[in-house]
Amino acid sequence: MEMTGAQILMTMLKQEGVDTIFGFPGGAVIDIYDELARTDIRHILVRHEQGAVHAADGYARASGKVGVCLVTSGPGATNTVTGIASAHADSIPIVVLTGQVPTHLIGNDAFQEVDIVGITRPCTKHNYLIKSLDDLAPALKEAFHIARSGRPGPVLVDIPKNIANGRTEFQPPGENRMRPYTTPLQPHAKQLRTVAALIRKARRPLIFAGGGVILAGGSEELTRLARQTQMPVTTSLMGLGAFPGEDPLFLGMIGMHGTYAANTSTGACDLMLAVGVRFDDRVTGKTDAFAAQATIVHIDIDPTSIRKNVPVSVPLVGDCRISLQQLNQLLADTPIQNLAPRRKEWLERIAQWKASRPLAYQQGETIKPQYVVEQVHALTRGEAIITTEVGQNQMWAAQFYRFNRPNHFITSGGLGTMGFGLPAAIGAQIACPDKTVIDIAGDGSIQMNIQEMATAVQYHLPVKIVILNNGYLGATAPPA
Repeated sequence: MEMTGAQILMTMLKQEGVDTIFGFPGGAVIDIYDELARTDIRHILVRHEQGAVHAADGYARASGKVGVCLVTSGPGATNTVTGIASAHADSIPIVVLTGQVPTHLIGNDAFQEVDIVGITRPCTKHNYLIKSLDDLAPALKEAFHIARSGRPGPVLVDIPKNIANGRTEFQPPGENRMRPYTTPLQPHAKQLRTVAALIRKARRPLIFAGGGVILAGGSEELTRLARQTQMPVTTSLMGLGAFPGEDPLFLGMIGMHGTYAANTSTGACDLMLAVGVRFDDRVTGKTDAFAAQATIVHIDIDPTSIRKNVPVSVPLVGDCRISLQQLNQLLADTPIQNLAPRRKEWLERIAQWKASRPLAYQQGETIKPQYVVEQVHALTRGEAIITTEVGQNQMWAAQFYRFNRPNHFITSGGLGTMGFGLPAAIGAQIACPDKTVIDIAGDGSIQMNIQEMATAVQYHLPVKIVILNNGYLGATAPPA
C-alpha cells in the first residue's frame, strides 16, 4: 500500500500505542500535522517547545508509557534541548519527533536548518536522521524500543520535509535491524545469594532506593523486602514514593537536603543495599567518606552506573524489580522473628535519631512554605500527583509531602530544570485525568514556562499551582 511519510509515521505511532502527542507546528512538519488531524491521536498544543518535552516527560512518568512530542525544525528543535537533557538525566522514556529541511538542503545553511542530531547526541539515548523513506518505519520501531527498554531515556527522530511528504510502498517493519539490543534483566544467581547472606548477617543494614526502583516497577518488592528483613529505608530525590513515606521504617531523603536520621544512618550502617541509584554528588558529598563502615551492594540495570562514583563490594547488574523479587524468594525461608533481635538495637538508635532531629521549622507571623506543603499533604491525604519546579520549592515538597506511592512525585532531579513543573503537571494530568495534580512552585521558577497556563486553560485541565513566595529566586539569588 502506497503511503506518504506522514501516513507511515501515524501508522507506526498507532502501532506503538501512542494516544497523545504534545507539540507545536511549523513549516517543516506541516504535512505531519495535516495527517495527524486525520487520526484519533490527541494533540496538545503547547505554547513553547520546551513545554512540549516537559509535558511528554510528565506524561511518561505518570502513565508508565513512552511520552511523545512533535516540533518543527531549527529553533523549534533547539527549544527542546533542555527538556531532552532533563529526561536523559532522569532516565525518562520519551520520543521527540523533529522536522528538518529537505534532504537535498541539509548542510547548505537553509532556512531553519540546524543539526539537531549533532546537538542532542550527548543528551539522548539514541537519535536518527531519516534520509530515506524506507528507513522511517524501522527507525520509529527502534526508537520506541530503545526509549522504553533497559535503562529508559529519550530518543530523537529527525524527519526531513521531503521524507514527510514523499510517497512509497509501506512495508511494515520486521525485527529490529540493529544488532540485538539487550540488557541483562536477570541478576547473577551467585551474586544474589551473596547479597542474601549479607542481609541475614548484617546488624545495621540500610536500603538506599533510587528512581530506578520506580522505573522498574519494583516498589512493591522493595517494600516487601524492607518489612520482611526489618531494614530501614532511605531514598534519593528521584526515589521518593518507592517506599511508603509514612512507614515507620522510612528515614526520609538522603543527602545534603535529607534528614538527620537518613544521613546519620548512612555513616553508621554496616550494610548498604543500594537499588537503582546513581550515587549523585548531592547524596554522597565526599565519596571516600560515604558509608565508610558499610559493605555496599549496588543493584542497577546499567552496568556503567556501578562503581562510577562510589566503590562497591558487591555489584549486581539486573532489572531492579526482578532482582528484588528473586532476593525476596531467597530470603523467604528467613522468618522475621529470626532477624528482629539482630536489628532491635539498630532500629532503636534510628528511632532516637528521628525523634531528636526531625524535619522542623519555626512558624512566625507569616505562613512558612513548609507549613503550606504539610497542609497540601493533609488536604490531599497524600494521594495527589505532585510536580515541582526547581529550587527551595522542590526541596520543601520532597521533605514535607510524604509520598506513599510511586509515580506520584515528578521532578527534574538530575538536571534541575527550572520551569519543569507546570508543563510536567499538564502531561501528568492528561495521563491521569481522575487524579489531583499539583505543581509546587517557587515565585521565580514558575515564570520560566508560565505561558503553559494557557495550555491548561485551553484543554480544561484542573492542574493546581501552589506558588511559594521565597523572595524571588530565594535558593540562588544573592542578598539584596
